[in-house]
Amino acid sequence: MSNPEEIDESTAPLIEHLAELRTRLIRSVLALLVGVVLAFTVAEPILQFLMAPIEETLRAMGDPSPTLQYTSPQEYLFVLFRISFVFGFALAFPVIGFQMWRFVAPGLYKSEKGAFLPFLIASPLMFIAGASFAQFVVTPLAMQFFLGFVDVSSVFANLLGAATGELPVDVEVLIVPETAEGVKITFFGKVNESLDITLKFIMAFGLCFQLPVLLTLMGKAGLVSAEGLGSVRKYAVVAILVLAALVTPPDVITQVILFVVVYGLYEVSIFLVGRVEKKREDQLRADGYYDDEDEDLAQQEEPK
Repeated sequence: MSNPEEIDESTAPLIEHLAELRTRLIRSVLALLVGVVLAFTVAEPILQFLMAPIEETLRAMGDPSPTLQYTSPQEYLFVLFRISFVFGFALAFPVIGFQMWRFVAPGLYKSEKGAFLPFLIASPLMFIAGASFAQFVVTPLAMQFFLGFVDVSSVFANLLGAATGELPVDVEVLIVPETAEGVKITFFGKVNESLDITLKFIMAFGLCFQLPVLLTLMGKAGLVSAEGLGSVRKYAVVAILVLAALVTPPDVITQVILFVVVYGLYEVSIFLVGRVEKKREDQLRADGYYDDEDEDLAQQEEPK
């Protein structure tokens, strides 16, 4: 029969871990709240930055004053809240990542700490690279594709024609002639829907750029190998093509760009995993666990 004192001693570390986890979670939540508040103070400039690809596309299509609308009283405020949460989390991620690191670090060996910490730093940097690529390359191409099907300039011509009755008589106005071509299909963009497209691209490419970090970390743990990744290259090509078709508009140029980028990251991952394996073999050889003579003998005995 177990001694009650032994049971109390065995549960003490668990209670300490739970208390430590609670402390780390509280600090992470506080950092997130601070980040959200800071992001909310600049949410409108951030929104203008995210909407820049749509603005440039509309101007190129003849709109002198690009305008987006919202159709419910709370919509614009919720858009600002959404931006505040996303970018607030980005601001708080260094603190959240540090709290995660402090929680798991005591249970890791020194070599494991040295292996995990670089990936904790590389992950947000690669996400920023992917998000920047989406904002400055992919989203403008997508907006040009989507908005290329609508007649933007006719909106402003019709609005000007309707307002001519309110202008002074000495003002010359070009009257838009009537047309019998049918109903005009025009673009009146909504803020939340336009933002949704932009954020989806940012999240998709930000996560895709995590591929080298994830595969290299798995290679560090011995879960994948460079040879194994190379042997499934043809399946990876098919998976990347499917991914490109799902997360991009039906525009061949955008899909090709995503495929080239993600496939390039896959090849970079194979190279990095190979470097990790070579470094591991060199370390084993230096420690005396790896015999070059045994390896050469095994290669000679392999059937040709």
